[in-house]
Amino acid sequence: MSETTTRTPIVEARNIGKRYGAVNALAGVSTVIEAGRVTCVLGDNGAGKSTLIKILAGAHTPSEGELLLDGEPVIFSSPRAALATGIATVYQDLAVVPLMPVWRNFFLGSEITTGRGPLKRLDVRRMRSITYTELANMGIDLRDVDQPIGTLSGGERQCVAIARAAYFGAHVLILDEPTAALGVKQSGVVLKYIARSRDRGLGVVFITHNPHHAYPVGDRFLLLNRGASIGAFEQSEITLTELTRLMAGGAELDSLAHELARGAD
Repeated sequence: MSETTTRTPIVEARNIGKRYGAVNALAGVSTVIEAGRVTCVLGDNGAGKSTLIKILAGAHTPSEGELLLDGEPVIFSSPRAALATGIATVYQDLAVVPLMPVWRNFFLGSEITTGRGPLKRLDVRRMRSITYTELANMGIDLRDVDQPIGTLSGGERQCVAIARAAYFGAHVLILDEPTAALGVKQSGVVLKYIARSRDRGLGVVFITHNPHHAYPVGDRFLLLNRGASIGAFEQSEITLTELTRLMAGGAELDSLAHELARGAD
């Protein structure tokens, strides 16, 4: 259950805590995010995953503990400040405009223009070309970037968001439950692009409640329960069965199984 590493993490969280009045949403949570590795944060609803995301993404500041960026303490004043350092967050409810083309959503808020003054206009040809190329680099075979993004599957939309973050210079990619609302096939598509992001050298944080999705791509697993860490493991230190057991509650699950078995008698 070691968090030691031989290289400086891109981001390190040390004993992070967050209080909302008398409520402790997070307490004493530590983890690291390294280039070319996937850190999976697992837990059920209310485990503290969302609070940790918001702290890493700059939406909230911790009540205690500290964040380090490239080994130096940092306090993010806003999500924009975190994004400026290369920390990009893709939320489950993707910020896309369904009726706009894929290329327009890819550059939404960061459009490329050509010309000056009254002759200034969108460089549509260049944005289309870049979108097609960047999606292809991620292995996304999309023939028509002019199609409305709303016509894509949920998995494909997630993958466009991942490719967009990588193109705009993300060093750390935080993915908020990207497979939660997807079927088996589309979840597999997203997991493939998470692996591609890792292989391109990004540090990935994969938030999920599903150990079967986390284990194939994860290098490190942080398990949360009611705002506290119940374990941090390298993949070599834990099996999928053990990970699932911890997620399910271990002894609590055994007790429930025993009760159900007695009820069947």
